[in-house]
Amino acid sequence: MDEQLDTLIQRERLSLASIRQRTAAFGIDELLLSILMMIILWDTMAKAQTIESIIAVTNSFILEYLSIKIIYQTFFTMQYGATIGKIVMKIRVIEVYTLSNPSFLCALNRSIFRVISEILFYMGFVWAMLDPYRRSWHDRTARTLVVNV
Repeated sequence: MDEQLDTLIQRERLSLASIRQRTAAFGIDELLLSILMMIILWDTMAKAQTIESIIAVTNSFILEYLSIKIIYQTFFTMQYGATIGKIVMKIRVIEVYTLSNPSFLCALNRSIFRVISEILFYMGFVWAMLDPYRRSWHDRTARTLVVNV
């Protein structure tokens, strides 16, 4: 597969997104989703009297938050080839075999494994730093690459 990727990258003159760009895009997306979650939980948070009750509120909505992350990642990756963070950083996700925006199933796979990677102490993201093609676990399972626009 690596020889095929080398050939593909050279033939199509693709430029892989840097770890710095991907990290910045990740930060932007997390900030946007956190703000959205704060808006959704504003009334509940306002009623919380202590730090412990605020933590309890956020913990009680963890499945909803993860679901929102998966929906956000899937929709934007499928529709635009990039989340808002990636759009700002001028990078995008492409399917290796089609060189186009990922299909729904591909984007969903990528989104689910992205969340799994986050749950497992961001090990999939660390993997991307060691991979010559900067592929994280979710890129490998979905057969995608993140490239510069």
